Amino acid sequence: MKYDLHVHTAYSIDGSLSPENVVRIARSRGLQGVAITDHNTIQGGIEAKKYETDGFDVIVGCEVKTDRGDLIGLFLTDEVRSRDLQGASSEIRAQGGLVVIPHPFDRFRSSTINPTDEEARMVDALEVFNSRCLLNRCNRKALKTARRIGAGITAGSDAHFEREIGMAGIIIESDDIRTAIVRGQSEVFGRRSSLINYNRYLPLKLGGRGEGD
Repeated sequence: MKYDLHVHTAYSIDGSLSPENVVRIARSRGLQGVAITDHNTIQGGIEAKKYETDGFDVIVGCEVKTDRGDLIGLFLTDEVRSRDLQGASSEIRAQGGLVVIPHPFDRFRSSTINPTDEEARMVDALEVFNSRCLLNRCNRKALKTARRIGAGITAGSDAHFEREIGMAGIIIESDDIRTAIVRGQSEVFGRRSSLINYNRYLPLKLGGRGEGD
């Protein structure tokens, strides 16, 4: 089963696709599920959940901009209100969600958290492949860190446009994706996004006053 665990919709200020189209495109590319991780809201995930089928899962998530940098919550049911790292983590866990650090060690993003080993052990998983990391060594460092400290792993395209959906993710053998993430029981697949997508993305990001990343 293949999942892209980092996808944005038009509910992100720098997104472009409706939740329905995200699901349609993901299914057409052979995925069995996606995590909708819009910036600071779960509304895109809730909307996308309406188009879930027996053969396709939608994980409701959110990419929260905290005082330390971006944090992803997966398997959410409520909005994450806190913008403090510890507060946001507590809110995610209180609703049974998983806490993930996206694109760690990516020095080209102002919103990146560069966790120490101790900090990485405090979350449920690290995103070990992100298609929008300009340097693949950032992804390699994230995977190496996760393996060394026994952290869970996720991977995703960080898609903001149609062509990016399904460019990265995880492959699992089990039907229990939550356990597979936490235990790192998955195979990571992925390729980096084209610079063309960054050029299309920048006007959206600047129009949103840097809200996305």
